[in-house]
Amino acid sequence: MGSWAVIMSVALAVAGQQGGEAARGGPTAASAAATAEVETRPLSPPPDVEIAYERYQLDNGLEVILHQDRRVPLVAVNIWYHVGSGDEQPGRSGFAHLFEHMMFQGSKHVGEDRHFDILRELGATGVNGTTNRDRTNYFETVPAHQLETALWMESDRMGFMLELLTEQSLANQRDVVRNERRQRYDNVAYGRERFVVAAALYPEGHPYRYLTIGRHADLEAASLQDVKGFFRRWYTPSNATLVLAGDFETKRAKQLVRKWFASFPALPRAKRVEVPPPPLTTTARERVEDPFARLERVHYAWHAPAVLAEGAVELRVLAALLGDSGWGRLHRRLVDELQLARSVSVYHDAAQYAGSFDIAVTLKPGAALARVEEVLSEELARLVAAPPSEAELRRVVLATESSFVWSLERLSARANRLQWYNHYTGDPGYARRYIERMRAVTPADVQAVAKAWLTRPRVEVVTAPGQGGAR
Repeated sequence: MGSWAVIMSVALAVAGQQGGEAARGGPTAASAAATAEVETRPLSPPPDVEIAYERYQLDNGLEVILHQDRRVPLVAVNIWYHVGSGDEQPGRSGFAHLFEHMMFQGSKHVGEDRHFDILRELGATGVNGTTNRDRTNYFETVPAHQLETALWMESDRMGFMLELLTEQSLANQRDVVRNERRQRYDNVAYGRERFVVAAALYPEGHPYRYLTIGRHADLEAASLQDVKGFFRRWYTPSNATLVLAGDFETKRAKQLVRKWFASFPALPRAKRVEVPPPPLTTTARERVEDPFARLERVHYAWHAPAVLAEGAVELRVLAALLGDSGWGRLHRRLVDELQLARSVSVYHDAAQYAGSFDIAVTLKPGAALARVEEVLSEELARLVAAPPSEAELRRVVLATESSFVWSLERLSARANRLQWYNHYTGDPGYARRYIERMRAVTPADVQAVAKAWLTRPRVEVVTAPGQGGAR
């Protein structure tokens, strides 16, 4: 079956399952019959999610992954440095994200603050960088004939960035990052909740405690020598992976990569230190007064497996069963049936060393918190006591596969997918194995992870609208 046929068949299967219920939420005779058929009908063959690639390494340790697709004259250039906020030292939170900003300030041959301007002038799109707990990435999609320019610019940042790093540029970006924290965390509804949850899950000294954005005090204390030391330790060819995805001739692409990156010295790859979280011994409950919140919210969080670890796929399924809009058990009961909640969010927030399983419910005005938490307890107990149905499980599989296939349409998404699997598994082609793992999940497996993780002590944070909030 061709890729577009797979996309349409999966999408239609999901649409068919979602469209068979009456407007009031109860099953019709037709939908009941369709559900019964879904429970017994074998799944169609899995979609073809393989992304063809070639991987090799330069003598200095730079890892290179090439994915050729010559249908559109574009190339996605995507480089990951394998360092994130999870690698920061106590008292130095926010350094990984701060350095992401510094990388756009300029390098020796590109010039000061010219990165965005040059790429915009040559027709690049999607120019940006991001940081999370596990990695920092930089990316752009350029016209195919401008590939060499993009590689030159990325290599200049890798090899010649420190020569333009000054106290002034550091102060400028430190202020930008601190202002970003104010805009996106400190002065928004439920922003405080994020810090409280992380602090309750992770003790002092754990790198996940302060979120990727960092603490104001740590950012303010960052010195020029601190930042230079961070670059020298982590921004080496041996700690980076470069992906090219799109319209290039393979031999020529390899020549260009060698031209712009092979002359950098071979330096030891910095060692990452895994810091697992200690288990919670008792359930911790906190109440947060939030002047920016208009509605009460309750947030539960448990420690959970790391990315793709044992149980991670099953928890992804469990999150969908509980929280997916319209049919997830918690969403249906709290939002649709009882109308106690404005929104329900359930997710497995997994990172390289650890994860959390989170449920956040934003209440409607006048809804009783005690009743909402009673429903939460009922639904969690129901999953622990009995496995979900085959129909629920298949719905998650189909939705996951269709979303996965659609996401491969863009070159930049394929480049990032290769990077993601390579970083976490060492296999850029892990997509097929991931779909196999998803399809192998049974209702009993979902019940087992619910028992294993959601019966443990947890963090409970209740956010209440405070004085001076938005009205």
